Amino acid sequence: MENLLKIKEKVKGKFDNNEKLIKTPEIIAVSKTFKLDHIMPLINNGHTHYGENKVQEASDKWTKIKKNNNKIKLHLIGRLQTNKVKLALSLFDFIHSLDNKRLADKICKTEKELNKKTKIFIQVNIGNEGQKSGIPKNEVFEFYDYCKNLDLDIIGLMCIPPFGDEVNKYFLEMFHFKKLLKLNELSMGMSSDYLEATENGATYLRIGSQIFGERV
Repeated sequence: MENLLKIKEKVKGKFDNNEKLIKTPEIIAVSKTFKLDHIMPLINNGHTHYGENKVQEASDKWTKIKKNNNKIKLHLIGRLQTNKVKLALSLFDFIHSLDNKRLADKICKTEKELNKKTKIFIQVNIGNEGQKSGIPKNEVFEFYDYCKNLDLDIIGLMCIPPFGDEVNKYFLEMFHFKKLLKLNELSMGMSSDYLEATENGATYLRIGSQIFGERV
């Protein structure tokens, strides 16, 4: 919990010194691979936003907790396969990784079956990297329109910038995309670059190792 409090203090400092920022970003504690004994201290201290990469692991870990604590908000930050959509929509409050039309179609169909709406981020391949998931930059606007025609609740954009490169230019580009699409949310920034993301308008930060320590 001490690590999280230090991060919140640093983020608030960046926010307080930047007149362009509208709201302090939410911190998603990325709890993937960590056991509940690592996570419960944060829950017991009132932290509500948690991120997981894999649907089945999240279901095993969080189903009971969410039933007992309706304040918990669970974020799917890893890639979502179409065969896991129904389970994901039943569990997660936010999906950060919508990246293709087939998945959008499946989410639309399943939401109607479940009579449930999930808050969704479109993942943008902001560095146009061949090995990374995400919508290519030149297709973002067309894909957004496609998703809106399906009546998906697209609340924002998500990115993972190229490793080792100067991140600010990618975060700034994401901020401009968000403004042009008139969206409210930006999911960007991880343990290594969350302060830069904050300075460039992130509204959700996905932080794991800085909170829980290195994964083994």
